[in-house]
Amino acid sequence: MIGADACPVLTVPLRDERDIAAARSAVSRELDKRGARALRKVRFVTAVSEIVRNAVDHGGGGEMSVFVKERPLEIWVRCTDTGPGIADIDEALQDGFSTARSMGKGLGGAKRLVDSFEITSRVGGGTTVEISAAL
Repeated sequence: MIGADACPVLTVPLRDERDIAAARSAVSRELDKRGARALRKVRFVTAVSEIVRNAVDHGGGGEMSVFVKERPLEIWVRCTDTGPGIADIDEALQDGFSTARSMGKGLGGAKRLVDSFEITSRVGGGTTVEISAAL
């Protein structure tokens, strides 16, 4: 969970493909500002891309917010949607699970790319994913 000592930096509405690209770019810029190493940046932006795409494609859109904690230096992303929710989070995190006929690496893959990963969802009430990376 995002701590009280993390400061909000920016928010990106998530409605369509352009917003997914904008969210990726915004997080990439924030990581650059803070001197993130190349591999850390690629891993975190990839995870962000997955969770914001899910919010748009499966959650009907939503919002991504970025937070920064200075000591120790960490970046946090919270992505929310008001879509149908996820009935079985454990199943959704398993490799091979897909509701879109994809490879099913998404949420589980995103979880493996970050330092912390938390997902909450309520059927009929949307989903929130929070991820972080130490810089």
